[in-house]
Amino acid sequence: MSGTGAPTPSGHVDATGLNVAVIAGTWHDVITDGLIAGAERALKQYGATWRLVRVPGSFELPVAAKTALDAGADAVVALGVIIRGGTPHFEFVSSAATDGLTRVALDAGKPVGFGVLTLDDEAQGIDRAGLEGSKEDKGFEAADAAVRTAVLLRELRATR
Repeated sequence: MSGTGAPTPSGHVDATGLNVAVIAGTWHDVITDGLIAGAERALKQYGATWRLVRVPGSFELPVAAKTALDAGADAVVALGVIIRGGTPHFEFVSSAATDGLTRVALDAGKPVGFGVLTLDDEAQGIDRAGLEGSKEDKGFEAADAAVRTAVLLRELRATR
C-alpha cells in the first residue's frame, strides 16, 4: 500500500475565503463518489467554499481545471479513476491527465490537488477511496493538499 510514509496533517487550516472547484470524472462511480466525499470532508473542515463539476473522464480533467482556475477558483481538486486494461489506453490517459494537470497548475500559478487514482484493479481503488473499510482517503488527501498549498500561496503573495 502506498500510504506508508504519508504526512500527517498538523494544525488547523483556515481556508475561509478560498473558492475551490472539485472536478471529478464519472468512471467507476463507487470509487469516484468516495473520493468526492473525502474531498468534501476536507473542504468543509477547513471552511472553503467549493463546488462540484463532473466531467466525462480523467482525460477531460485538465481542460476543466484550467477553465475553473481561469474563472476565479483559487484551487482545484482533480479526482478520477483509471484502471489498467489490456491495451496501452491506460498509459495514454494516465500520462495525459497527469501532464495536463501539472501544466494547468504551473501555468495558472494555483494549486491542483491530484486525486487521480491509477490502478491495476477495482479493489485497489476501493482501498483508497475513503469508503468504510478503506485503508486510505485519497479524496481527502487531494483536497487537503490543494487547500494547504492555496493558503501557503496566499501567505507568500501577501509578504511581497
